[in-house]
Amino acid sequence: MTRFLAAVALAALALAPSPGRAAPAAPAVRVTLITSAEVFDSRALIGKKALVLRFQASWCKTCASQAAGIQRIHDRYKDRDVVLLAIQVDDPEREARAFLKANRATYPAALDPSLRVANRFGFQRAPYTVVINKKGEISARLDATADEARVAAAIEVALKPSAKPRAPAKAS
Repeated sequence: MTRFLAAVALAALALAPSPGRAAPAAPAVRVTLITSAEVFDSRALIGKKALVLRFQASWCKTCASQAAGIQRIHDRYKDRDVVLLAIQVDDPEREARAFLKANRATYPAALDPSLRVANRFGFQRAPYTVVINKKGEISARLDATADEARVAAAIEVALKPSAKPRAPAKAS
């Protein structure tokens, strides 16, 4: 556990935005969930919760090998104002549902067969993870090599309250 926490801390430092640079605003995501048929709109989370978008596919071997870690991420952060949403890219609904069931996924998921959503976030290949802070800003983009510890570290950075602006110094 100590190694895991150390890895999370190191990754958090590496993922922290550089001073003076504003994080880019995330595009809105509005999709129908295949897990509940509800409409998910990321704009409803702004100011309330962070969002982790996990772009994955049923045919992706790396997605399958990382699936248990993604479920653990969901379980660890669901009560900490974080929503994890899987976006099944280039997947027919039947295969996407089978992938989620086989991996015992309990997080919400939606389809993106034409990569309409994925392309708005700079998607190159599955898996791809985007972490959005409570202000609706992209705080991390993680490629296929991002393991559970790197995703957790990115979430920790997104959950940190931003520094409060200092009041201007009073003139004497």
